[in-house]
Amino acid sequence: MTTFEVPGPGCENCKKPTHLTKDAGTNLSSDEKIIKRTHYAEIMRVPIISTPGLVINEKGAVSGRVPGEAEITTFLANALV
Repeated sequence: MTTFEVPGPGCENCKKPTHLTKDAGTNLSSDEKIIKRTHYAEIMRVPIISTPGLVINEKGAVSGRVPGEAEITTFLANALV
């Protein structure tokens, strides 16, 4: 199972990666776990420099921007291999 963590305080840009990841997982019929990190202490533990971000299997994938659906689909497909 692929684990996605979406760190961010809850602004719209921080919510987008969650929705895009769910959509990509549905399109690929994959089994992924999405964890939303909204508490400051939790955000500080993930390996990114700024929010919004995306962490895949405990490795920072995107920091300081909203990844596109195609990019997330690629990340998910690579994680499934």
